[in-house]
Amino acid sequence: MKLSSELKAFEARLGHRFADPDLLRCALTHSSIDGRPSNERLEFLGDRVLGLVVAEALCGADETAAEGQLAPRFNALVRMETCAEVARDIALGDVMKLGRSEMMSGGRRKLTLLGDAMEAVIAAVYLDAGHEAARDLVLRLWAGRIDLVADDARDAKTALQEWAQARGLGLPDYIETRRAGPDHAPVFTIEVRLTDGRSATAEAASKRKAEQAAARALLEGLT
Repeated sequence: MKLSSELKAFEARLGHRFADPDLLRCALTHSSIDGRPSNERLEFLGDRVLGLVVAEALCGADETAAEGQLAPRFNALVRMETCAEVARDIALGDVMKLGRSEMMSGGRRKLTLLGDAMEAVIAAVYLDAGHEAARDLVLRLWAGRIDLVADDARDAKTALQEWAQARGLGLPDYIETRRAGPDHAPVFTIEVRLTDGRSATAEAASKRKAEQAAARALLEGLT
């Protein structure tokens, strides 16, 4: 069965034309649709393909980095939030096939559904055209993130927690003080507080990023 015009447009955004269109259809089908193969098995495979490509790219990009430096960079690139961000870049949510319940609850914008579908699409390309095609896809879609990951992977929350515990303070407390913007593009404001009263505030497009930014801001004020 030929692809719809909608899926052909997605192929163009993806940069891969499928020899087996059913692989793409399966990669975009959530388990909330009864009677159709879902993307769960493809998501499992895609996670491994993504991990191999990213690990290889990081080792090639910085031949002097120790494992302790590479690990947080790797985690930053393959985590669910990053996969979902890449999925949004190519409007993957627009072509996901969801059951009515997921559709009504905003499934096209859900981080987990987008991240899983992105990994499933990587697996579909891998099965359709092999490792090199999947590798080229990941390197193209993740290119800017791979270039900047050494900075993005710095874990300010962990650093702040270690700083506080070394001084006998309790764990930092993260509080969402405001959420603004539409559902598809929210902006979160997070305040981080130490038990001695010191605090800092930051905002970002996700809670995780806002928490990291707030922790970084507080750390800069402490040092």
